[in-house]
Amino acid sequence: MEILENGALTDAGGLRLGHASEGGTGVTVAVIDTGGTAGVDVRGSAPGTRETDLLDPTAAVQQVTAIVLTGGSAFGLAAADGVMAELESAGRGLDTGFGLVPIVPAAVIFDLPVTGGARPSPDLGRRAVQSAADDRSRGNVGAGTGATIGKHLGPTGGVMKGGLGQAAVRSGTIVVSAAVVVNALGDIYDGAEKIAGTHSESGFLPTEMYAGTSGGLTNTTIGIVATNAALTKPQATKVASSAHDGLARSIRPVHTMDDGDTIFAVSTGTVQAHTNAVCFLAAEAARLAVLDGVRSATSLPGIPAIADLPFAQRSR
Repeated sequence: MEILENGALTDAGGLRLGHASEGGTGVTVAVIDTGGTAGVDVRGSAPGTRETDLLDPTAAVQQVTAIVLTGGSAFGLAAADGVMAELESAGRGLDTGFGLVPIVPAAVIFDLPVTGGARPSPDLGRRAVQSAADDRSRGNVGAGTGATIGKHLGPTGGVMKGGLGQAAVRSGTIVVSAAVVVNALGDIYDGAEKIAGTHSESGFLPTEMYAGTSGGLTNTTIGIVATNAALTKPQATKVASSAHDGLARSIRPVHTMDDGDTIFAVSTGTVQAHTNAVCFLAAEAARLAVLDGVRSATSLPGIPAIADLPFAQRSR
């Protein structure tokens, strides 16, 4: 397996990524230009999602037009209205015989404590689509603008800045890429080493001292994995499930009652590959994207990033 330098979601081919931010929150949109067979796996117990039922393998719709990651909690789902409108105006969507209907699943993070209640609007969704390109930005961009991590002491105690991370891996002709918005209750680990999370002035607090407590419904890690491998809907669903292994390897604890962790998987190509191989790569791409999101983030007032804390910098 090869880790692609400066890897990004667009390395899978067949899609563009766009971001728009305003008021401390934002929207990230993956516009699918080719293929678009997709699946989803929701593992957290406090999700905010839209149009995930149609990704069930038994549902009739076979392909998606775009996938939205957004801030603003459930209010942020309104950004998908703007995404749909912009795609419709561009002639994109499912032809129903009575007009085009863009198929746009979405998931949200809870960033309201950071934004003071600001939430993405339909206009922000439109702007994210308009900006879609071979985008490799990360950190405080799009849906990662207001993301935070390590909230076991509550949304204002010992919290660090999260963000949007990107990564891509390759094995032979198979490419799997990921974009993940890291807004977790838990702490972030690179292997056995904690690199970010709940902390005091002198250092990180032991994860085990609060792993069984509740930090409130102020969390959620959401993301997209994409591949140039040809996948059916059941296979895409399995890949989305496997991508959660990457979250579990890098976020502790993960999939809690206070997280709404949701991963989409989308096939954008025609490369023939065994599903097991794609699943293996998806887990690693998701793990690397989580690490990239926190390492690329920059601080907000009162919310430090890795670069601001001497004990965290040693873990970079």
